Amino acid sequence: MAENQIQIAEYFQQTNERLDRIEQGLLSQKTVFTFEDFCKYCGFSKSWGYKLTSSRAVPHYSPNGKTLYFEKVEIDKWLLQNPIKTQKQLEKDALGGRNK
Repeated sequence: MAENQIQIAEYFQQTNERLDRIEQGLLSQKTVFTFEDFCKYCGFSKSWGYKLTSSRAVPHYSPNGKTLYFEKVEIDKWLLQNPIKTQKQLEKDALGGRNK
């Protein structure tokens, strides 16, 4: 009996993981996000999302003054700002772009 319960629990966990992957795939197809979409897409908690929007740290739109929307292209650019160079890139820059 306990073994069946474990198998059922594992099945539900696998099913939930599959649904999460499907949801993430569908989300990445959208061009405009709601606030909830934005948080899921970026992996942020809602409280962190509110902090980012209230401090105007992330580009967003509020056409009716209440509901928040985000353009995926802008969010992708925002997420990829401030790149951290690899050690190899730093070494190449130090050599003036010349190969070793």
